[in-house]
Amino acid sequence: MGQVVSQSELISHRGEWKRAGKGVVCASGCFDLLHPGHIRFLEHAISLGDILVVVIENDAAIRARLASGNGSPRNSPARPITPARERAEILAALAAVDYVVEFEGASPREFLMRLVPDVIVIGGSASSDPAAHREAGELEALGCKIARIPPEPGFSTTRLIERILELRA
Repeated sequence: MGQVVSQSELISHRGEWKRAGKGVVCASGCFDLLHPGHIRFLEHAISLGDILVVVIENDAAIRARLASGNGSPRNSPARPITPARERAEILAALAAVDYVVEFEGASPREFLMRLVPDVIVIGGSASSDPAAHREAGELEALGCKIARIPPEPGFSTTRLIERILELRA
């Protein structure tokens, strides 16, 4: 079973893992209403290294992102539905996950620049967001490999919320 840890605790472990030759894979996201697409994404991610660190988006960042109208269905409940502490605990219980950490702010960039994982996995297709491309370039310059894992067809938290809302109609 994985552990929920602080950013500083995780970074202190990084040196040990590097000396032991263990490859660190990092996946970040919201992970609200865990579904089979999330599980498959994380199982694919751990196949790319030895230790899987999952960096979850904090509640305030999710609310800010969704307030901009990005990814929330009409008439949907406030998100996140599952608070960060609970999402972290659920993710840590998955066999594929070794560590879970919550990041502050709109992006995990600063944390990732300090952790410098061997592989950073990104779900979905290539982003058209220039800031995301810039961040990926910065991390690649530090020696991080960027791996894109395509989304699982038919699975998304947004779709799950839509199905729940349809049941209520």
